[in-house]
Amino acid sequence: MNIYVIIPAYNEEQSIGKVVEAIPQGLVKEVVVVSNASTDNTMNVATQAGATAIEERQKGYGAACLKGIRYIADKGDADIIVFLDGDFSDYPEEMPLLIKPIIEGGYDMVIGSRALGEREGGSMMPQQIFGNWLATTLIRLLYKYEFTDLGPFRAIRYDKLVEINMKDEDFGWTVEMQVKAAKLKMKCTEVAVNYRKRIGVSKVTGTIKGTFMAGYKILWTIFKFL
Repeated sequence: MNIYVIIPAYNEEQSIGKVVEAIPQGLVKEVVVVSNASTDNTMNVATQAGATAIEERQKGYGAACLKGIRYIADKGDADIIVFLDGDFSDYPEEMPLLIKPIIEGGYDMVIGSRALGEREGGSMMPQQIFGNWLATTLIRLLYKYEFTDLGPFRAIRYDKLVEINMKDEDFGWTVEMQVKAAKLKMKCTEVAVNYRKRIGVSKVTGTIKGTFMAGYKILWTIFKFL
């Protein structure tokens, strides 16, 4: 199966090379790093590590992911899309764990759950842990789907991603995908993934404004699709 990886990255020159190089050799057809208005050397480092680097000038996590999807759509041969962050907090070598349920179990989407895996101390802020718990609890109550995390490390069949028709351009990206998958009654599951302290400072939970905006957008997105 043709597997593509999309990595949104904003000023991740210190980490993006490590992320790309940690993806298991021969597993994926192409790694696409989307530099999201970066002002550092993210694109060059990603290219040197073996990825395809493209740029999205509009700021926003979702905007970068959407740019990556449009790029892959033009290829016309994608079977599975894997998303992960560019800060080296995820373990790219665990990618086969996310892909296996799709290939062998007929699942549509697999979420890498940090809640089920091992987390390095300090890798998630208290507000992140609480926010994930609140969001997944609301999804369970409102949409009758069991998730334990809104983790960015995830895999989805390309045709199902097209069906979901993602729109969010910033903080609501991950929860939009999960809520829409629930509404469409897609076959979803989770696998335990490990998580470590990111390289550099988070652009979201590293600031009070970012934390507030992300929390608001996540909750708004959950109720938006009822």
